[in-house]
Amino acid sequence: MTWTMNSCFVTLAILFLWRVEEMAEACSCSPAHPQQAFCSSDVVIRAKVVGEEEVDAGNDIYGNPIKRIKYDIKQIKMFKGPTQDIDAIYTAPSSAICGVTLETNGKKEYLITGKLEADGTMHVTLCDFIEPWEALSATQKKSLTQRYETGCDCKITRCTSIPCTISSPTECLWTDWVIEKIYNGEQAKHFACIKRSDDSCAWYRGSAPPKKDFLDIEDP
Repeated sequence: MTWTMNSCFVTLAILFLWRVEEMAEACSCSPAHPQQAFCSSDVVIRAKVVGEEEVDAGNDIYGNPIKRIKYDIKQIKMFKGPTQDIDAIYTAPSSAICGVTLETNGKKEYLITGKLEADGTMHVTLCDFIEPWEALSATQKKSLTQRYETGCDCKITRCTSIPCTISSPTECLWTDWVIEKIYNGEQAKHFACIKRSDDSCAWYRGSAPPKKDFLDIEDP
């Protein structure tokens, strides 16, 4: 009887450890405003995915092979990145470790943000901002070339519950979650956090460039 109880205890302990490992491996990301994603990324491109294959990416510290998914892409436009075109992006093979799944029929266009590795390859995760091009608002599309970069010195602070405040005039308070209970709300779709003429930052609505001495939020 004692042996049976000990055996059950060991089995439960093993199952518990497996569950902890699974939870530890699960991908977890903090929501980011599209402008934050643009500013923190090495590469921002518009592209179609035209192919997919699993490739070897060396070995881990235990000698086990590391697999990656390689997506062959057709770059349409680069908004931020190296001088040469990107013809492939790499990601982990599972969503549990932040791997990204993309359509590979070459029909859907994506906005893809990611990191540039030392060898010149582009890597993406579920924490990067990757959206179908058609799902972006007109302001988001325009801001990729006209607005987001001018506000990269500003800080967007996410508000998750009331009250929430900013601690610096260079911050913009992102309130989509507390107001609409979604992160892809009005501020994400239609606003950019822009540095003003007095070096403070404020939300700016619309895709047209702000006035040279812009001081207040205004609708063009």
